[in-house]
Amino acid sequence: MKTKKAAPENQHPNKIGIKEAMGYMLGDSGNLFVLTYVSSFLKVFYTDVLKIATDKVATLFLVTRLWDTINDPIWGAIVAKRPPRKDGKYRPYLKWIAIPVALAQLVCFYDITRHTDKMWVIMLFAYVTYITFGMMYTGINVPFGSLASVITDDPNGRTLLSTFRSIGGGIGGAAPLLLAPFIIYTKQTDAAGNTYNVASSSGMFNFALAMAICSIVFYFACYATTKERVKSDANPKLDIKSAYGGMLKSRPFIVLAVTGVLISGQLQFASLNQYLYKNYFCNTNLSVLGSIAQYLPMALMIPVTPVLVRKFGKKELAGFGSMFSAIAAIACFLLKPKPDQPWIFMVVLFIIGFGYSFVSITNWAVVADVIDYQFVKTGVKSESAIYAVYTLCRKFGQTIADYGGLMLLGKVGYDVEIMANAGYVEGVSEGILKVCTLIPAITYTAIYLLYRFAYPLTKEKLEPIYKEVREAHENDE
Repeated sequence: MKTKKAAPENQHPNKIGIKEAMGYMLGDSGNLFVLTYVSSFLKVFYTDVLKIATDKVATLFLVTRLWDTINDPIWGAIVAKRPPRKDGKYRPYLKWIAIPVALAQLVCFYDITRHTDKMWVIMLFAYVTYITFGMMYTGINVPFGSLASVITDDPNGRTLLSTFRSIGGGIGGAAPLLLAPFIIYTKQTDAAGNTYNVASSSGMFNFALAMAICSIVFYFACYATTKERVKSDANPKLDIKSAYGGMLKSRPFIVLAVTGVLISGQLQFASLNQYLYKNYFCNTNLSVLGSIAQYLPMALMIPVTPVLVRKFGKKELAGFGSMFSAIAAIACFLLKPKPDQPWIFMVVLFIIGFGYSFVSITNWAVVADVIDYQFVKTGVKSESAIYAVYTLCRKFGQTIADYGGLMLLGKVGYDVEIMANAGYVEGVSEGILKVCTLIPAITYTAIYLLYRFAYPLTKEKLEPIYKEVREAHENDE
């Protein structure tokens, strides 16, 4: 009988290295290639290409995300109840759903107005394609997120995975934000000689095709380069009442869920900056600078964050970073940069990005910590169930951001028939600026307060939890 090779003294038996962390990183790049493009530009496609009114787009996002309240827990239960296969419990979903989710994203950007001008047909097409994308994305994202908890149970390995997942998310998220503006917009000049950008139907579809291909390649690469080390139950049984009921009684999970709503909501709300660049600063290329301001601080912080986490703790670091973001966002709202002062907005985005980088890099390690906490408190392994609910909370945040943001956009006077083919419009453009600066100021402040005062899992409180989880896994082996 083959015996498990003992780990060197003082080395965790499930220690992982850079190679496998990079493999896991590729999966989040695959996720973000399609998700970021949809999150950042689909509303522009709906309003400026399909000419759907902002209130109708807002309702579309609200209704389709309400379906997720059913869809996400169902996926969580399906994944939790399915026994592990030869290649693992979670890895197989990367190869099963990679192509369906990529194709679903592509179809979202198909210009149905080439075949009909009937708004009810256009709306039906938008509902069906967006719901399909949401279902497929959850189907791959829930097992991908749960995979981190079974690749290793080493706390340092978890931080390494979370760090590299942030790198992967940065690559996948930056690609659409940095490249799309050069492809999806075309220049147009009005009678007065003013030049501005308008959305291109063919450009948006072609870029969706590129993102679909990239996501498939990266998903399969993640499948090929990762391994599940932590044992999963051969005959899993999910007590839905215990699993989901336990979450409602858990302070760490409740805070995690609320911060998930706020974090994801703010990321989604930031997609409204596309309208700010287009109709206030009148320069869609600012989207590229905005993306650099968002991701460059994260790139700079990635090498030092694991060291800081080991010294200070995840909760402590996230609270410190979110404080910086809150101060910068409040300052931006008060400064009200003028149309010829986009540099002020870019500087603020960079400072926000610096603070948020600590939240982003540690976020998935925090999720794994809450999963461990729940296991210690309840004795129930429920990685996919917890991750599914957390994913639902993040989608809930996106729903609030999309619905609220688009409704606010309509309130300040954004008329799709006028603004889709216009640059700066007095009154409306100032309203867009106010919306795009006030909401981040409120949201980042709330994130800081939650991490600083409500989230209970300090560095000291996590040590005995890690020890108990390790002992439980050793007994299972």
